Amino acid sequence: MDTETRVLIVEDDAYIVKTLSAFLESEGFSCAAADGQEAALELFSQNEYDLVLLDVALREGNGFVVCSAMKRMRGTPVIFLTASGDEHSVVTGLELGADDYIAKPFRPRELVSRMRAVMRRAGYARSVIELGSVRVDTETGKVQKNGVEIFLTALEYRLLLALINARGNTLTRAQLLEHIWDSAGDFVNDNTLTVYIKRLRDKLEDDPQEPRIIKTVRSVGYKLGE
Repeated sequence: MDTETRVLIVEDDAYIVKTLSAFLESEGFSCAAADGQEAALELFSQNEYDLVLLDVALREGNGFVVCSAMKRMRGTPVIFLTASGDEHSVVTGLELGADDYIAKPFRPRELVSRMRAVMRRAGYARSVIELGSVRVDTETGKVQKNGVEIFLTALEYRLLLALINARGNTLTRAQLLEHIWDSAGDFVNDNTLTVYIKRLRDKLEDDPQEPRIIKTVRSVGYKLGE
């Protein structure tokens, strides 16, 4: 069963939203975003999220009001993201029910570690996705086939997560290239994508020539099999 972690990012800086969403999705999270108080509360009231990343300073409204309102609705964990590191802001956020507080600029992997720690404290189970005989644990990053661990490269794993997060939909080759673009600067092109799809199939599929997990959608891209 697909149990990916659904995150709502409440932040009015479009660049931060774009880069943070891309990183979190590469780590196995599913992201939605709102840029102000009203939009955030509307999304939150209409959808179920596992975690909220909330900036204190918003162009419309403020994070303290958003946190207070969300906590009245349900007990979803909230982590404040803010450039303000003063003690008063920290105390105010925690008194309103925030589960953690991290100051900008933050290291993305530290943020992910804090997110997972908050969710463990809140009693959330691991995010485990079953793909036939393949089992993907997005909390530990481990992939198993028939109970035996499979070792994927960082780019192979990011490609698999992109397909998992889009489960039920087809991703174009261009969309997949965006997901696996190497932040270290290594060149990734269309031919590279073909190579990584083949490598993934060799590792995951019972018969790579007749793939059941990673399906080709002719002239469009790829999708996960049913």
